[in-house]
Amino acid sequence: MVAFADLSLSFLFGLSGLTEPDTSSGSLDAGNVQVRSSVCEQIASEVSSSSVVYYPGSGQYLKDNYHWSASSTQNSQCSFEPATAEDVGTALRILGETQTPFGIKSGGHAANAGFSSTSGVQIAMYSFSDVVYDSTTQTATVGTGLLWDDVYVALQPYNVSVVGAKVTGIGVGGVALGGGYSYLTNQHGLGFDNVVSFELVLPNGTVTDISDSTNPDLFFALRGGFNNYGIVTRVTVKTYPQSLVWGGRISYSQDQWDGATSAIANYWADTTDPKASIYTTYNYISGVGEVSCILFYDAPTCPDGIFDDFFSVPYIEKDIGTRSYVDLVQSLPLNLTSGLRSVFHWVAMEEVTVPMLNMVANETLFRGEQLLNSSARIVSYDVDIYLPSLYNHVDSPTAYPASRSKGYSFIEVYYGWADSEFDDTVFDVVNASAQHMIDALTEAGQDVADVPVYPNNAPPDTSLERMYGTNVPRLQAIKKAVDPDNVMGLSGGWKF
Repeated sequence: MVAFADLSLSFLFGLSGLTEPDTSSGSLDAGNVQVRSSVCEQIASEVSSSSVVYYPGSGQYLKDNYHWSASSTQNSQCSFEPATAEDVGTALRILGETQTPFGIKSGGHAANAGFSSTSGVQIAMYSFSDVVYDSTTQTATVGTGLLWDDVYVALQPYNVSVVGAKVTGIGVGGVALGGGYSYLTNQHGLGFDNVVSFELVLPNGTVTDISDSTNPDLFFALRGGFNNYGIVTRVTVKTYPQSLVWGGRISYSQDQWDGATSAIANYWADTTDPKASIYTTYNYISGVGEVSCILFYDAPTCPDGIFDDFFSVPYIEKDIGTRSYVDLVQSLPLNLTSGLRSVFHWVAMEEVTVPMLNMVANETLFRGEQLLNSSARIVSYDVDIYLPSLYNHVDSPTAYPASRSKGYSFIEVYYGWADSEFDDTVFDVVNASAQHMIDALTEAGQDVADVPVYPNNAPPDTSLERMYGTNVPRLQAIKKAVDPDNVMGLSGGWKF
């Protein structure tokens, strides 16, 4: 399920004032004195036998702390795998009382350092791994310890699917609480637009079900507000009939980019079929430029004319055909970038034209070459094309976006590099690149300068106002009401 990596671990020996000597196995030997955090020991002693605390030196501890991005992996005091929502509540009570930092890991794909990792207690949600399909209500209840790949596979025998991640290796939690752009978004909206209810452990330890009918304020806040309001253990989401799909990956070398760019622009200009979708990545990998396009149509065959331009120009690789939905999602090998330090950024687009795509291509090459001496391994500018109606598939307001009057296509920027000494350089470059693209789009007449940044792709210095706009005061008020002692402030992420 979760890829392992060789990690060079410099283990921590306990939070100040919260450690005590220990002589049992799985602890660390620091000058012949073995120590364990007393907070970890308290959690282990008060939760049920089905939940487990792991310590440095165990393989499960490594798995629990591992993140896809090296810059997000920290060495915690211990890791805790709760098996029940009640045990999550017990841990939250202890963490709040002792003011111990903690992280909450679903799939471990957060790129920003400290957003789902910690030097305190790492909560790993793996045990919440159930998928329960209800054919009567046409919903599925899924645990937040799963990857979306697992959910798609579990629902496949029922010939249904859900709106989750569009690439492999993404956890349920980040999409259900953060957004979720999918190949199905043109038909059904964002991932969290399709959430019916959340099983939520409140900061005071109480377990409750949150829906639009039971608590409209919290239901609003959870859909985009991440971990500010407690820990979500399960989500119930709408399901949709899912046949085999048509699509896959087609790639172009740098000298073939002009043909690919024209095909992408023509697709944006001509395609209004909500069953069609496309995900394009302009990549600069170790000095080599390449473009990959994931083409998608939500049926076993694709109508003539939608993607013909992509095949009429030279390409270097093609893997297109009729396949299962999960096979299509896994056709872009995202896990190959695991183990690098990472940062994302996000820029909205109103129009996906040849001049704007050429700007994106030039930015890919320029920034790739600029960062070659800063240990960059991959520089990627992804163009995600959606219909303007993509935000129209929800019954009640969500924390993000503040306005749903218009949907946007967008550029998702990703940099992967090896050495932490270049962190500041890379952050400066990604911010400069995003601003350059906003300026270029604005100069071309596109009104995108103030479009809220997608929180799942926002770099760590992004302000709340830049993401949530006019919703910030309401989100802060809900946070104060639900978590007056700011227990969730002990965890990372965007904080209200």
